[in-house]
Amino acid sequence: MTFQQTDLNDLKKAKMLLENTGIATKITNLFGIPIEKGFELLPDNWNRKIGEVTQAALSKAAHAAVFTMKDAPGEEASNIWHKIAVAMTGGIGGFFGLPALAVELPISTTIMLRSIADIARSEGETISMIASKIACIEVFALGGPSKSDNAYESGYFAVRAALAGSVKKTAEYIAEKGLTEEGAPALVRLIIQIADRFSIQVSEKTAAQAIPAIGAAGGALINTLFIDHFQDMARGHFIVRRLERKYGKKIVKAKYETV
Repeated sequence: MTFQQTDLNDLKKAKMLLENTGIATKITNLFGIPIEKGFELLPDNWNRKIGEVTQAALSKAAHAAVFTMKDAPGEEASNIWHKIAVAMTGGIGGFFGLPALAVELPISTTIMLRSIADIARSEGETISMIASKIACIEVFALGGPSKSDNAYESGYFAVRAALAGSVKKTAEYIAEKGLTEEGAPALVRLIIQIADRFSIQVSEKTAAQAIPAIGAAGGALINTLFIDHFQDMARGHFIVRRLERKYGKKIVKAKYETV
C-alpha cells in the first residue's frame, strides 16, 4: 500500500518527536547549568529511592488515570491544562526538594498519564480497549534509554520490541481476569520494566531541582518541560499506532526507518 502524502508528513513529524533530544539536554539548555551538578547534591541512596518512588507513581497513575478514562476518540487533547497542573506540582516539589518527591511524583505522573490518554484519544484510540490503555503507560518508557541500553536499543521501535512480550502477556491477563489480584502481577511486571526507563528521566528531573539556583520557580519550569517531553512522546507514539492501524505494522516500521 502506498503511503498518502499527509500520512507520510505525519510519520515524519512522529519520528522527529520520538527521536528528539532527551529531557536532560532540554533542562540544561533552559537553565544553562550542567545537570551533573545536581547529581552531586543528591544523597547516597537517591538512586534506590527514586526507583521505588517511580514504580509506585506509575502503579498509582495507571489505576487513577488511564484505567478510569472514558472513550472520546478524535476529541482534541487539552495539553495546556495538564501543563498548568503539572507546573504547580513542580513548584511544590522544587520548594521542598527530594523529600517531596514521593508526594509530587505520583500526582505529576497521574496528570501526565491523563494527558497521554487525552492525546491517544485525539489520534483515534479507543481508551476502553486494554491495548490502548497499555499503550498509554508504554509512553513512559520512550524518550530515554534504560541502564543497559546502547544507542540503537534506545530507538523507538527497539523500545517497543523490548516491551512487546510483557505488553502481550499483560493484555492477555487483564482481558481474561481484569485488574483483579490474579491479573495484577502481569501489570506489575510491565510497570517495573517501564519504570526502569522512566526512572532515568525522573532522576534527571530530580537532579535539576536539587540545584539551589533553580529553586521552586525552576521546579515549575522543569515539570513543564517534563510533561511537554512526554506529550511529544505520546503524540509521536499514537501517530505511529494510527498509521499502523491503516497500513500495518511492518509497512509503517519500514517507512519510519527511511524517512
